[in-house]
Amino acid sequence: MNLQNKVAVVTGAASGLGLATCKVLAAAGAKVVGFDLDGAKLGEALGPDIKGVAVDVANEESVKEGIATVVRTYGTVHVAVNCAGILGPSKTISKGQLFPSDLWHRVLSVNLTGTFNVLRHAALAMTANEPEENGERGVIINTASGAARQGQMGQAAYSASKAGVIGMTIPVARDLAEHGIRVLSIAPGLFESGMSAGMPPKVSETIVGKLLFPQRMGKPEEFAGLVRHIVENAYLNATTFDIECGTR
Repeated sequence: MNLQNKVAVVTGAASGLGLATCKVLAAAGAKVVGFDLDGAKLGEALGPDIKGVAVDVANEESVKEGIATVVRTYGTVHVAVNCAGILGPSKTISKGQLFPSDLWHRVLSVNLTGTFNVLRHAALAMTANEPEENGERGVIINTASGAARQGQMGQAAYSASKAGVIGMTIPVARDLAEHGIRVLSIAPGLFESGMSAGMPPKVSETIVGKLLFPQRMGKPEEFAGLVRHIVENAYLNATTFDIECGTR
């Protein structure tokens, strides 16, 4: 899909991977709308050329209204990129205390249910698009994680939520193929972001030490570059791309 004048929605847009994705897609000519729970931070981060909308992805009504705002403003949605996510670290049992149930549900509600909320409401808007010459109406990209396959200690909820994102990629792509909508996921490793900034230094150093070349955290712009490539390459569909520099 050629991004020129296409309408793109990006969640988690106030920082990290989402913010970088907004900027890369806008530079490619897209009309970008960033969703984030932190509306005040959103406007400051995105600047005047990218519209920001305060949206709680875990709240379906908030997502529905956010997509409706995009459609009212630009007429439709062509691209949706789910970057919103939380970590929620906790061991299954720690000092005699169980993993808090409310934390478990919160992580899954944002990372998994929130992704599905945005996905389906964006997809519904895409079905009304006039197909391009190749029949394409839209592209949806979800953010999973390398932790979906090889989670660290304390990542039970996070890993489960991201495994769910990977797990729904193929069935949703099959569901939406008849509408000319592609669905893919990206599984990043350790990237420079608000999430990694909150990790204990020893943990991040250990992960970086296990990487191949280059031994460093990924840059948000590298994630965003992959997003752009996926959007522009119409033969990519129903798969998950690892971008983790050999993390094991």
